[in-house]
Amino acid sequence: MSAVVYRKGELSKGTIDRQWPHQVAVPADSCTGANWVRIQEFCKGMSLCPRGHFFYRDTIGFNVYCFGEREHAEHFRSHFNGEFITPEERPRWPRKR
Repeated sequence: MSAVVYRKGELSKGTIDRQWPHQVAVPADSCTGANWVRIQEFCKGMSLCPRGHFFYRDTIGFNVYCFGEREHAEHFRSHFNGEFITPEERPRWPRKR
């Protein structure tokens, strides 16, 4: 199955949600610097999507890591203290007026 692209070479949000349905939200502040490197190393060999999502809840930003396999998502969630989130629960960007 070929992936639909949103912009040239970029996966669409819908494609990500369908092919990598097991999603873990982690506060964005804990995904920078040395922790970003730790996350990348930890996820080597896992079913991690090359692109994730981002959303705000109140005033806190969250990075969403998307996995094709539930076991990988569970292992990641427990290691980085994330929370499972479904595409339906994920807040949407505000619409333009």
